[in-house]
Amino acid sequence: MSLKIAIAQVNFIVGDIGFNTNKIIESACYARDQLAADLVVFSELSITGYPPEDLLLRPDFIARAKLAVDEIALATLGIDVLVGLPELADEGLFNSAFLLRNGGVLVRYRKNALPNYGVFDEKRYFIEGDGCSLVSVNGINIAITICEDVWQAGILAKNKAAGAQLVVTLNASPFHAAKIHQREAVVVAQAKALQLPLVYVNQVGGQDELVFDGASFVVDAAGEVVFRAEEFKEQISLIDFDGYHPVKGQCAPLYSPIASEYQALVLGIRDYVLKNGFQGVILGLSGGIDSALVLALAVDALGASKVDVVLMPSRYTQSMSNEDALEEAKLLGVKHHIVPIESVVVAFNTLLAEVLDDGVGGVTEENIQARCRGVILMAMSNKQGKLLLTTGNKSEMSVGYATLYGDMAGGFAPIKDVPKLLVYQLARYRNSLTAVIPDRVLTRPPSAELAPDQRDDDSLPPYDILDPILERYVEQDQSAAEIIAAGYAPEYVYRAIQLVDRTEYKRRQSPPGIKISPRAYGRDRRYPITTGYKGV
Repeated sequence: MSLKIAIAQVNFIVGDIGFNTNKIIESACYARDQLAADLVVFSELSITGYPPEDLLLRPDFIARAKLAVDEIALATLGIDVLVGLPELADEGLFNSAFLLRNGGVLVRYRKNALPNYGVFDEKRYFIEGDGCSLVSVNGINIAITICEDVWQAGILAKNKAAGAQLVVTLNASPFHAAKIHQREAVVVAQAKALQLPLVYVNQVGGQDELVFDGASFVVDAAGEVVFRAEEFKEQISLIDFDGYHPVKGQCAPLYSPIASEYQALVLGIRDYVLKNGFQGVILGLSGGIDSALVLALAVDALGASKVDVVLMPSRYTQSMSNEDALEEAKLLGVKHHIVPIESVVVAFNTLLAEVLDDGVGGVTEENIQARCRGVILMAMSNKQGKLLLTTGNKSEMSVGYATLYGDMAGGFAPIKDVPKLLVYQLARYRNSLTAVIPDRVLTRPPSAELAPDQRDDDSLPPYDILDPILERYVEQDQSAAEIIAAGYAPEYVYRAIQLVDRTEYKRRQSPPGIKISPRAYGRDRRYPITTGYKGV
């Protein structure tokens, strides 16, 4: 017996059922006509895109997804097609997979294990299935599972006991650093223990804060990964089987630190801009490391013609900042504008002199500068129909080192989940490909340049101390005592935790940004704004 399974690692659009349906049909016909596949497998909720969130509460949306099944089935005769969709039944709504054959639905499977942690809210929408679904393709008994099913003990064993010789699993597993190692470790362990080959098909593409990295793979009964698709790329791959044993094929490289994070950010920007119909992007270019990295990411995502930058010098902007910003724009070939803000700042200070003039400058006056820049950038964004990218990093967002309605103004925050130290690593990685960020930007002390001779470490602990503290407190939920016990100075720990706790209200008003860490702000880490609990 021989079997050919096509893995359709496809970039879908959440909610665009017509687009997704056409893509499924096109991919299935390619797998049938060009690859001679017997079965083509798509990712979880492929008809609706993942995650559809509260679209699942709309009866018309669920009905439209059901209609798509018939359309796909009739357009893909001659190949078995396995797709995911929300299925409404008498018991409620299921996260389901349908096996289509000869113009109709041959087998239905309802996801048994519903994740309800981190970025996942599936129990808000779905009810759990409790059975197995096996289908015979070319005489091979194939079990169908969906994503979390392969992470939970017992579900694959139940399928093996029901007679499965091979498992296919539909997935929408989002990226974070080293996530692919976790996925493969879990699947390999189960496949090896049960001597059960498994085909793992993952979604690819950006969806709001999430990026799906693809990296679909196949494991044989001995627990060896015999095929792996590329990260962050759409591709349709053919896997040959000798009976139910997969034949060893090509394995794309496994996750690479820094390089994979960079590609995730590029894909996240590209899909957010294009899927939301923006004409391009605009950003403020300061001559600092954060805006330099965001510019490089934006150009790599969209091309230089789709990116505009604005230099907005003030009296505190150092000449080298302007020089470096202009050099970055030149190296990346983007259009730049220079809009000095001094006259605008003076006008605001004059207007507000009676209510603000206490004879002492401070944060209020610094924030006026940032808010003048925010108004300028938003005006240009509105006029040009381009998305304004903010350039704040995770370290700044953690401790509130950002100005509401100033540098936080914008529609998307690409490096919102990128700590400052990682910003430097990503910038150096990008320069290793082609030099686009001047060396001086990588070596000079970071500064907001809102006051004379200002440096970030005037207000914050040094980043090589701050970032590890933030990782422990924000991502690992360690207490102050635990962090101090790990060797960090109490004054730095208490200061960092106090800043994180009291600036939740700022983060709640910030634009969405791309998740690349195990725990990002937004839908991943959800803390109350008003709370009597203090982390210290």
